[in-house]
Amino acid sequence: MHLPEPKNLPYKTLLADIEKGLIKIPQFQRDYVWSKERAAGLIDSILKGYPIGTFITWKTKETLRVVKNLGGVELPPVPEGDFAEYVLDGQQRMTSLFCALKGVQIQRGNKIDDFADIFVDLNASEHEQIVVIDTEELEEGTYISLTNLINAGLTVLAGFDAKYHTKLEEYKQILQGYNFSLIEVKEAPLDVATEIFTRINVGGKPLSLFEIMVAKTFDASEEFDLSEKFDELVDRLRDVGYDTISDATVLQTIALVIGKECKRQNILRLDKKRFIEEWPKVADAIEAAVDYFKGYYRIPVSRLLPYNSLLAPFAYFFYHHHDKPLEDKQRYLEDFLWRVSLGGRYSSSVEGKLAQDIKRIDQILNDEQPNYDWSIDTSAQFIQDNGWFNAGRSYIKALLCIMAYQEPKSFIDGSIVHISNDWLKRANSRNYHHYFPRAFLRKQGLGDDHSNHIGNITIVDDFLNKRKIGAQAPSVYMSKFADQNPELAVHMDTHLIELQDWGIWEDNYKVFLTQRCEILSKEIKKRLVLREQDKNAQQSVNVEDLDELALEADL
Repeated sequence: MHLPEPKNLPYKTLLADIEKGLIKIPQFQRDYVWSKERAAGLIDSILKGYPIGTFITWKTKETLRVVKNLGGVELPPVPEGDFAEYVLDGQQRMTSLFCALKGVQIQRGNKIDDFADIFVDLNASEHEQIVVIDTEELEEGTYISLTNLINAGLTVLAGFDAKYHTKLEEYKQILQGYNFSLIEVKEAPLDVATEIFTRINVGGKPLSLFEIMVAKTFDASEEFDLSEKFDELVDRLRDVGYDTISDATVLQTIALVIGKECKRQNILRLDKKRFIEEWPKVADAIEAAVDYFKGYYRIPVSRLLPYNSLLAPFAYFFYHHHDKPLEDKQRYLEDFLWRVSLGGRYSSSVEGKLAQDIKRIDQILNDEQPNYDWSIDTSAQFIQDNGWFNAGRSYIKALLCIMAYQEPKSFIDGSIVHISNDWLKRANSRNYHHYFPRAFLRKQGLGDDHSNHIGNITIVDDFLNKRKIGAQAPSVYMSKFADQNPELAVHMDTHLIELQDWGIWEDNYKVFLTQRCEILSKEIKKRLVLREQDKNAQQSVNVEDLDELALEADL
């Protein structure tokens, strides 16, 4: 077993070990040094005898991306073959302590944080802020810089008023005699070390899997920095409206390509050399999958994807198949997409289900039809019973994708409705128009539980929704559009709406909703390879059938 071992590290040993490169600071985050204000607060806590938390380190021969220079102080590399002691928890505390005690300068964009400008107020009581960064209101001779307090000899200290001598000596001894609490994890695999860290770090900010993998895969000789590579990929995807793809999905994809498993421990155990070799091919496969989503399925932007994780199996497919899928491959792949999207597949336990589904993708690559252990109820009644509208629900997103496939046109003039990630991130986006306006239906005695339904949703532009429709009855506003737009019936087809016999001119919401659910049902059936099990499907839809990964990434 890899048992964590508690240790105490004296002040001088800690600083010396950092300077010698024995204790390494993994560069998990861009801002690995706190601000001068927070660093001053940390020193203040030490002088007052407050606990500042325990550092968790990992002793290993693995190589991680590390901080090589702190404010001009070069931190030497660990000699090849030697153990390094990486700080897993407390990087910012440790670097901030080092900067404050050494008085170094840290560049932050165009601004420089000078840690030499941290001072000890010799008049402050224990109930006041002892360590400060602003001396404007302090009298000369009543404060001392932190670096002078630690490093200056007796001559400098003797220059202060005699009444401060005891305090100066006391503060110096507190700092130089301080023992830092440390827990060392020895020679454990990275996944075990981070699991130990997670359990010890209850209540603290956890390291994300991506942050750990950025440090693990960094290679200066190969010019590989996962953080930069991911940003470059997202920039390219932004150009085509797919910039909300999460870093977790990208890690899942590369893990599935390399080992067909994508749980946290599988990702942490990926070989660094193989990861770097596969990155460009996996990035290309992700872009090919996005092209296919946009081109063949006409899903215009990433926020409409029912699940962020859908990208992983499709990228896996395009990693192994560089051409567009045709015939059986095309049909089976489409069937897979809609079964996952409509069946609530990735609302929980995503990693395990992705590993199962990769086997299905392997079958599709071999022109074999996969089997599924869940069925899809394609009936209009099921849509009517389960279609309450929440733009975050995966089932609803799938139906919105079907609507977007039609390339909806404006009711006014037939211009294409623009769909973008920017407006989709708003849950109450005005581009989601209730065809029978909610305010109108309320007057008919129907509450939002009736009106707020996917069967009553159309995708329109903001101008049309706010200024031209409002709370008018469909018969009223559609009559106006019919006068303005001779091609209105054709343009309404792009919304999966027919003008005749749908209750529109009679303002009959019940007839309209029934007909709209029928047409959505037909569209679903077109996209599936229907099986016997689907005919008598006992499908249930979870109220919380949300995209687990997108929620974690705040998408």
